[in-house]
Amino acid sequence: MKTIRILPLTLVLSAIAVPGWAADGAVAEQRAANQERRIEQGEASGALTQHEAQRLERRQQRLENDIDAATADGKVTGAERRHLRREENRNSKAIARKKHNLRTQ
Repeated sequence: MKTIRILPLTLVLSAIAVPGWAADGAVAEQRAANQERRIEQGEASGALTQHEAQRLERRQQRLENDIDAATADGKVTGAERRHLRREENRNSKAIARKKHNLRTQ
């Protein structure tokens, strides 16, 4: 009797977990889009100089290329996920540093 109750619960939990694994590339793409928006906002407000914005956009382009490479085979491995997250974190910190330094347009 316990086996019969556990089986449906297992099926429900596995169905919920699979979309999370499949969405790793989408999460990285959404975060990259948010960071691109932060760069554009900083450039528009004058918090970023043109040179700073260009450098940050190049970093973002490298990140987007890495996201494309990681999702090309349809599966983002743990190592790829760690690499992307680390690169996203570094880019985010660079954007914050550049937006809050004393250089303005």
